[in-house]
Amino acid sequence: VAACYGLYTLVRNAAPAHQLAALQHASRILAAEQSTHLGVEHWLNDLVTEHAWLAYICDYYYATLHFAVTLAVLGWLYVRHPLRYRSVRSVLFATNAVALLGFWLYPLAPPRMFPNRDFVDTVATFHTWGSFASGGFAKASNLYAAMPSLHIGWSLWCAVVIVALAERRWVRVLGALYPVATLFVILGTANHFVLDAVGGVLALALGFVTQRALSGRPAFAPPVLSAVHPSELAAA
Repeated sequence: VAACYGLYTLVRNAAPAHQLAALQHASRILAAEQSTHLGVEHWLNDLVTEHAWLAYICDYYYATLHFAVTLAVLGWLYVRHPLRYRSVRSVLFATNAVALLGFWLYPLAPPRMFPNRDFVDTVATFHTWGSFASGGFAKASNLYAAMPSLHIGWSLWCAVVIVALAERRWVRVLGALYPVATLFVILGTANHFVLDAVGGVLALALGFVTQRALSGRPAFAPPVLSAVHPSELAAA
């Protein structure tokens, strides 16, 4: 996983980070959301910045859970459902590939880069850790890779896996709520637009389509009984 993410980062950062194009695309998205009444970013950003405790929670959530939860779900999937691991993992990797294409073709500046439009970068304002625009992060990340939102793509993938395979109801409920909380965080911290989240959902959908096309089977298809792993038989 670490090697694949390293390669993903190198390819993403090789995408042309055209500042002017990214800012123009952001202006168009703002205009499109205003005309369709989807622009709730200002309201959520104001809500978060008005409450310091909420800003701290959202900032650290944004910086850590994106990776921690996804890796935890991958590990749980590998241990508890080994026969489904390969196909479901392939969905995540295919989603990343779709996202890379989006970053390359459609550079997009996040809302936090528009203080003149009253957006507040909560990480910078509250001096919390995790800004991809400061320190070593700025040198190792593409600041204009906002479309699609992989925070949404990954969190929704986690939710689908948990809801589909977890046994305990409360775990499934938490899994279903995870992308909802993530949506609140990415908008409230001014790191993404609503349409970035829509892009993340579409990227995941294409990830499922790609996995199905390559394997010929749905990602969550029941494992073949003749090849059931002993650990799954024991669990059953």
